[in-house]
Amino acid sequence: MRTLLGLSAGALKSSHVAATQEALYGELDLALSWSERELPERERTKHVHRLHPYLGKFVPQLVEALLERYVRPAGRVLDPFAGSGTTLVQALESGYDAVGVDIAAFNALLISVKTREHDLEALSEDVRAVGARLGESDEEPAGFVRDWFAPQAAAELLHFRALVPEYASRDVLRIVLARAARSARLTTHFDLDFPRVPQQGEYWCHKHRRTCRPVKSARKFLTRYLADTAARIAAFAEVRAMQRAAVVLHGDAREVELGGPYDGLITSPPYPGLIDYHEQHRYAYELLGLDDRREREVGAAAQGTSKAAIAQYVHGIAAVLARSKASLRPGAPVCIVVNDRRVLYPEILERAGLRLDERLERHVNRRTGRRAGEYFESILICR
Repeated sequence: MRTLLGLSAGALKSSHVAATQEALYGELDLALSWSERELPERERTKHVHRLHPYLGKFVPQLVEALLERYVRPAGRVLDPFAGSGTTLVQALESGYDAVGVDIAAFNALLISVKTREHDLEALSEDVRAVGARLGESDEEPAGFVRDWFAPQAAAELLHFRALVPEYASRDVLRIVLARAARSARLTTHFDLDFPRVPQQGEYWCHKHRRTCRPVKSARKFLTRYLADTAARIAAFAEVRAMQRAAVVLHGDAREVELGGPYDGLITSPPYPGLIDYHEQHRYAYELLGLDDRREREVGAAAQGTSKAAIAQYVHGIAAVLARSKASLRPGAPVCIVVNDRRVLYPEILERAGLRLDERLERHVNRRTGRRAGEYFESILICR
């Protein structure tokens, strides 16, 4: 293991130029680089971490290790790019309070469902009751629902949506609906992450190596995810620390009141021009009627990677980190997990008024369904 300490912006940049695989492995923090055997998929997606698929999240074991290394026990943690809530969930499991901020309404809903304390008996009863009432709606589907779902699947999803307001566990049921909708779309099995057009007929499936057909019904997904969601929430209730809480702020971290003081910040910011965090959950926005603020996303894929887009990205990330720093206790660590292949973070850290203390390198354990090939991340420890 090799750790790079106190690098200047120029040294930080040169350390990433044309690095060989041998050099990268020589710099790895092996304690943060897990193999599939050491950290199987079921552990990376334990309990509520798998309530709903999410592109671009980091593993909870990494958050756990960073909390243990850098944040004082029983402290309070901030994540200004909360995403699917990995930092907040793991903070609760590790005995910390946490606050997360995200601009995307679906993200805020998902994190809230993951982190709140649920009445498990009432949730179980709601799940049983809704499961017994699954059916088909007479409502005429329109727009996205009409185009992206087979008629039967659309009718089943709309019927489920009509049931949701009747139950106290409505937010949990909304996540179940979104998860089932993702699985029931008219798309190929091998392109669930980035479908471009509805798949209307049978196709050769590269995932299953045979001819497959698009999904016609959503009922099996609704049934499966009702049970799975309740079970995962109950499993998390058994391991989360007592008297620890998480707060979810739906808003722009450049503007929302962050509160504080915090004992540490752990985050994985979006990458420039890679993922549209609203678009990846478009089915949820359409079915749930969520507030769409995609024009405020930092680094969204639709913004591209032009010189102007990169400049805007640098400005946005730096602004968030600068505001976040002001909410930290003096000397509190800022832990940023990022693949900085464009070498933007020396400038970002300088603009944010942050000093780089450590740079750790890790090999990323590929998740099921992700693209093959070597992938590395840096963990920037700043003050």
